[in-house]
Amino acid sequence: MTHTFYSELAPWWHLLSPPEDYAEEAAFFTKHLKDAGDSPARTLLELGSGGGNNAFHMKADFDLTLVDLSPDMLTISQSLNPECKHIEGDMRTVRLDCQFDGVFVHDAVVYMTTETDLHLAMETAYMHCRPGGAVLFAPDHLKETFYESADVDGTDEDRSQSLRGIRSFAWTFDPDPDDTTYTVDYAHMVHDTDGTTRIIQEQHVEGLFSRATWLRLLSEVGFAAKAVPFDHSEVEPGTYEVFVCIKPV
Repeated sequence: MTHTFYSELAPWWHLLSPPEDYAEEAAFFTKHLKDAGDSPARTLLELGSGGGNNAFHMKADFDLTLVDLSPDMLTISQSLNPECKHIEGDMRTVRLDCQFDGVFVHDAVVYMTTETDLHLAMETAYMHCRPGGAVLFAPDHLKETFYESADVDGTDEDRSQSLRGIRSFAWTFDPDPDDTTYTVDYAHMVHDTDGTTRIIQEQHVEGLFSRATWLRLLSEVGFAAKAVPFDHSEVEPGTYEVFVCIKPV
């Protein structure tokens, strides 16, 4: 399923989520991918690359191939990262018949809502990583660190050039702590160039797994993996973790 977020609202993506806001986290991901591999990494595959915000910063260090399920998001990413290769595909099933020094899977992995789907995404990463290469998964939440939140994001274009703008309210909660999902309800307020404002509501169901489940599945696929605290100036310590993996030689 492609949400309105990634189709109808794709042209507003870089107002909702500005690329410049990703510099610090992209540097964190780059460092761990480079440090984990057994030799300097030059090629990187990103699965679920979205609007290309991480790639915008990481392409300085890697030759990037970007895969996403949404053709609309790929179009937005191409406008930002024309030098990167873009491929439409599902992280569970895409097969490129080549391997990379590293594989990166950012928060799009949260749309894996069952262990089966998560395992498939891990298999894709494993198959596309060369032996000795590094893979990094960055889910939004783990069972152990999940917290309810309500956030507002978005900005406007240059008011001297356009009236376009967007504000998005996201309410994150877990209606059933015993299953493997949580829910994010969105209300997007979109102000267009003709002066009209519309409100779009949608609900995203996202995957929520324990640290032990992540490590078990990564081991089953064949990775040597560890959980690493996400270090960011705007994130409270202990709030997020990523998984850094090595494909054994």
